[in-house]
Amino acid sequence: MVDRVFCKCAERLVEKLETSALSGKPVNMEARFSQMTLDVIGLSLFNYNFDSLTSDSPVIDAVYTALKEAELRSTDLLPYWKIDLLCKIVPRQIKAEKAVNIIRNTVEDLITKCKKIVDAENEQIEGEEYVNEADPSILRFLLASREEVTSVQLRDDLLSMLVAGHETTGSVLTWTIYLLSKDPAALRRAQAEVDRVLQGRLPRYEDLKELKYLMRCINESMRLYPHPPVLIRRAIVDDVLPGNYKIKAGQDIMISVYNIHRSPEVWDRADDFIPERFDLEGPVPNETNTEYRFIPFSGGPRKCVGDQFALLEAIVALAVVLQKMDIELVPDQKINMTTGATIHTTNGLYMNVVNIGVQVDEARKHGYNSFIVYGYTLYAYISPRIWSAMPVL
Repeated sequence: MVDRVFCKCAERLVEKLETSALSGKPVNMEARFSQMTLDVIGLSLFNYNFDSLTSDSPVIDAVYTALKEAELRSTDLLPYWKIDLLCKIVPRQIKAEKAVNIIRNTVEDLITKCKKIVDAENEQIEGEEYVNEADPSILRFLLASREEVTSVQLRDDLLSMLVAGHETTGSVLTWTIYLLSKDPAALRRAQAEVDRVLQGRLPRYEDLKELKYLMRCINESMRLYPHPPVLIRRAIVDDVLPGNYKIKAGQDIMISVYNIHRSPEVWDRADDFIPERFDLEGPVPNETNTEYRFIPFSGGPRKCVGDQFALLEAIVALAVVLQKMDIELVPDQKINMTTGATIHTTNGLYMNVVNIGVQVDEARKHGYNSFIVYGYTLYAYISPRIWSAMPVL
């Protein structure tokens, strides 16, 4: 999965960023990360290549329309979409219904094709030991494992995974690279770790445990900008919460992950980006080893089942981007938050990007002195990362 899906999609992202670097135009990193994570989830779930980084299609448009509608419904006070008549006359609902039908039909076609392939091969496997190198998708695994599940149930489960696994990871990547761009020392340290561990090659699964500082940057980003920012749980029976709060069966309980993660009663310098607050030599922080102070994936039996998938996807993407590119936040850009199912920027996250290879060539051309790359100066002088690769004059 790391090589065939995560690295492949991260390389496509870098190719897109290199094109932006050549043009000298700022790039909306939030949009690019969203496209990359859609490609990842498509390949991982269905072995379907959305190829959203390089092409447009009705399916891609439908996915984004459906995702937007899902997010809007998570914050709408009145569930008016449950009224059939309104769904037939409200333009937003008509568009959303059309998008969902396109996605459902596409997924149903993929399920049908995959079933035929699996039946023809008559694969004999035993649960989790099943691995298909050519098609590691969850769809193929479920079909080949002979689980008793209807096509409709399978389709709906896969669509739920699509919604849950796309925007969340894209938002994690967006806010992590934003925080790194605001902290040059942390950015240089993360880049240096990537260079030391990877030695110029793509990451392998065994490399990821050595990217300790980069992982802590992701963890700290998820503390400051958790996805989702609020958890909702419905009481099954009457209960009494700490503080003698009485809850009736059927009532919804809202847990503000955002407020817990930024509470000065829980965290020192709660609003500051400090990756080192999580011990590099300790375990990756989660709800249990932080006594539920850190709950980006919730906890207990309702914890997000895709937590490890999301962390692997995020660290691979950031490692590949930081290995190949230098980044700089566009000056005088006001970054505001828009909160829904995840935390987005209000107007995008625009950055100047430069290919590291171009930096080295330009540095040699200008005698390792200060230089201009495609119309703007990146740092006052060549970054320390480049100097470390140069012979001393």
